[in-house]
Amino acid sequence: MTTQRVLVANRAEIASRVFRTCRRLGIDTVAVFSDADADLPYVAEADLAVHLPGTAPSDTYLRADLVIAAAERTGATAIHPGYGFLSENADFARQVVDAGLLWIGPDPASIEQMGSKIESKKLMEAAGVPVLSAPSSPTEGDLPLLVKASAGGGGRGMRVVRSLDALAGEIEKAEAEALSAFGDGTVFVEPYVENGRHVEVQVVGHPSGVLVLGERDCSVQRRHQKVVEEAPAPALPEETRAALHSAAKAAAEAIDYRGAGTVEFLYDPARDGFWFLEMNTRLQVEHPVTEEVYDVDLVQLQLECAGVVPAQPVVEVRGAPEGHAIEVRLYAEDPAADYAPQVGTLDRFEFPEVEGLRVEAGFASGSVVSPFYDAMLAKLVVAAPTRDDAARRLVSVLRRARLHGLRTNRDQLVAVLTDERFLSGDVSTALLASGPLVEEQPPRDADLSRVVAALAWTEARRAGARVQQRIPAGFRNVVSQPQRVEFADDTVAEWWGERTGYRVDGAVVVSVSTGSTTGCEVVLDVDGVRRRYEVAINGNRIDVDGPDGHVALERKPRFVDPATQVAAGSLLAPMPGSVVAIHAQVGDEVAEGQPILVMEAMKMQHTISAPYAGAVTELAATTGQQVEAGTVLAVVTPAGNEIEGTD
Repeated sequence: MTTQRVLVANRAEIASRVFRTCRRLGIDTVAVFSDADADLPYVAEADLAVHLPGTAPSDTYLRADLVIAAAERTGATAIHPGYGFLSENADFARQVVDAGLLWIGPDPASIEQMGSKIESKKLMEAAGVPVLSAPSSPTEGDLPLLVKASAGGGGRGMRVVRSLDALAGEIEKAEAEALSAFGDGTVFVEPYVENGRHVEVQVVGHPSGVLVLGERDCSVQRRHQKVVEEAPAPALPEETRAALHSAAKAAAEAIDYRGAGTVEFLYDPARDGFWFLEMNTRLQVEHPVTEEVYDVDLVQLQLECAGVVPAQPVVEVRGAPEGHAIEVRLYAEDPAADYAPQVGTLDRFEFPEVEGLRVEAGFASGSVVSPFYDAMLAKLVVAAPTRDDAARRLVSVLRRARLHGLRTNRDQLVAVLTDERFLSGDVSTALLASGPLVEEQPPRDADLSRVVAALAWTEARRAGARVQQRIPAGFRNVVSQPQRVEFADDTVAEWWGERTGYRVDGAVVVSVSTGSTTGCEVVLDVDGVRRRYEVAINGNRIDVDGPDGHVALERKPRFVDPATQVAAGSLLAPMPGSVVAIHAQVGDEVAEGQPILVMEAMKMQHTISAPYAGAVTELAATTGQQVEAGTVLAVVTPAGNEIEGTD
């Protein structure tokens, strides 16, 4: 019997996911990794690993020749592409087959047929699948419109257009983003359904026939990027559900599809109609929710379809799935900065044990999130008997998780999962665009968290002192004023040091204990209720996890390095990346919100705009320049040379 060895031509959580099934089936595994990914968990999980020099996807994971060479060097017999990168590249699939390796994916011809959203719509229309299309010369009556990348996905190369005057400019932006993300700048235009639902059907072209494994609802999206997914789709008429399944099966049969794939539809509840969007000829990011409710392993089915392992008899699923599963995507991004992606070290990355929880993570505590790939840290999946149970347990996981070092979208996920519209099944792609969601939980006492942080920092500093450790911190024979700790957001926490410990206003300090100079536990009694806080300290950063959730604080240093100060009006790079466009020159008069530069990072483009009306007095960036986070890109001086709050 030939020993099978599978190389995964991908990274992070999807590589780990494929390795898990391979280990269960007794299949050897091979990882490939870039410079930036060398220390990520998936590399150590593989039996063998091959370095792809460089950091940019175009130098590493998109290099078909390097990936195939890695397979040959390690004796791999098959290649699994994961999702993204080369997963839907027909030329790569052919090169894999030509190299004598098994391709764990559909036939290259199927990839080509569905790889172009323009051509795939023609195929589906011929197969009797409903298709949505816009006129070649749209009018005001056709608005709003959606510009989409033909070769794209994940929201990249996608723009909503509400004015015909803006159409040409949005097409140009979408083409640039699509070319950067997919190497193909082709875009097309279709009608935009304001309150539609994104419903997709899982199919598997198996030796036993085309299997239809139910549907998923992926309607909760931000900037066309999926945030929450679930199976089965809620509040869906049964006849519509059956029609979706039939249409998806017809789509797969029309191209003689082999392997796992997803047929995506746009569903309009108002008209109870649906239309074909695209077919993803690969494993989906959100595949775990289908696995949980149908008790299947889609990666194993992929291996069977490719001939890596013998195909087992499979009976098509025709009944209702068991229970409900919800998945949320946890991203490294800053909600206060318009959800800009974050890069840096995850000081702590831990999740509580909850029944039915499945964590698909690409990172661990201490991992570094780089600017070269997307910002998804993990997928958290909870399966439960009912939808309400799944949502409630997932909220508990998010609130109790320890996420330190980088800002995340955790609070937004909790807000979605506790929103009455979501819980009632009233979901649509417009949910997050309809206004801010308010998390339903007791108000977070930020002042109390600051006091806790101040006490923990003081106690940790005392514990790390070389002399006089036994002297109570902050103790004075004659007390004239409280001790103070100032934070970077210009807030202050005050406390008194006494012979027996600490004293604060509004609470009784039960205990402040530390086992090291980087961690501490603080227990307070507030109005007869005991509250326990866990505090982590990393330099000036202080993370407080308590009954009100997580608060991230930064202690203001007593002395500020003048070299770190920048001029008022400076436009700073929000993250490491490259400057791809400059829309203003020195001396230009600009309006508030006018685009000045465009940066590209984490596979997305980010526009940096003027903070107020004024003039561009400095331009420190050039097109194509690589910059670090915090780099001054330009300076805008306000009209009249006056900046509010300065003198």
